[in-house]
Amino acid sequence: MILLTGATGFVGFTLIPHLCQQGYSLSAAVRHVTDSLPSSIQQVPISDLLPSTDWTVALSNVDTIIHLAARVHVMHDTATEPLTEFRRTNTAATLNLAQQAATAGVRRLIYLSSIKVNGEATALGQPFTAEGTYSPTILDPYGKSKQEAEQGLRLIAQKTGLEVVIIRPPLVYGIGVKGNFQSMMSWLYKGIPLPLGKVHNQRSLVALDNLVDMITICINHPAAVNQTFLVSDGEDLSTTELLQRLGRALGKSARLLPIPQSWLQNSLSLIGKRTIAQRLCGNLQVDISKTHDLLDWSPPVSVDEALQQTAEAWLKQQKKTL
Repeated sequence: MILLTGATGFVGFTLIPHLCQQGYSLSAAVRHVTDSLPSSIQQVPISDLLPSTDWTVALSNVDTIIHLAARVHVMHDTATEPLTEFRRTNTAATLNLAQQAATAGVRRLIYLSSIKVNGEATALGQPFTAEGTYSPTILDPYGKSKQEAEQGLRLIAQKTGLEVVIIRPPLVYGIGVKGNFQSMMSWLYKGIPLPLGKVHNQRSLVALDNLVDMITICINHPAAVNQTFLVSDGEDLSTTELLQRLGRALGKSARLLPIPQSWLQNSLSLIGKRTIAQRLCGNLQVDISKTHDLLDWSPPVSVDEALQQTAEAWLKQQKKTL
């Protein structure tokens, strides 16, 4: 039996049917029983993801946990002390689940972490690696809480024998994607001119279907035990290229103004948008050679296939709202 947390989230909602097709028996920890999950899924009500949550009932007969639930990164956090809130959910609550899992005899815990544990940016052509050191200057509270959870999970694995697998994805896109990626599709579809025609950075992304496939491989693969893996589509894109290819997937020509990258970065920094400048113009590359070598894994879906699926689903949803 696999226990899944975050079952109704962006990743979980796609992972569930994939695992069902593979013949796995699933249970889902949920705040409230919902009709949105397949009837074959056993739903176990959990009040919340807290450091004090009692997982006894949910862990009964469980062999593997896939832990997706988290306090996610938000652009405008209203919490008075964001790091405290992120630590409470992403660190302390995760370690509470892992410790109870080890006591209950669970074999393996797969933890969905974040590339933010490595850092916010890379030098061009110098990607993050799974064995690279933690960034010593993580300022993002989400990334910091994920880093501390990883450290705690490794200690629990050493002390108890619980098998821990850590996966760090970069930006995940796919059917149902929200946030900045959804905004990009909207801008492209409306034909809004964007000053992003001469950005020469390189960024790694991962399609939702590729991430789901990677998680599935880690359920039973013997080489995954107590390992950390990076995951991506295996093809890095500049912001300009991403917009061009996403525009084609939408059936639209991307209207990209050829503003020099240095001008764009300086202008955004001058108006206090340094973080946006980094996301649009900076590099963030990941090396998935360890994932390929240890697990014999390669992304089953190409970037263009994934962009097409994402765009078609978004267009279909737009037609429903008209």
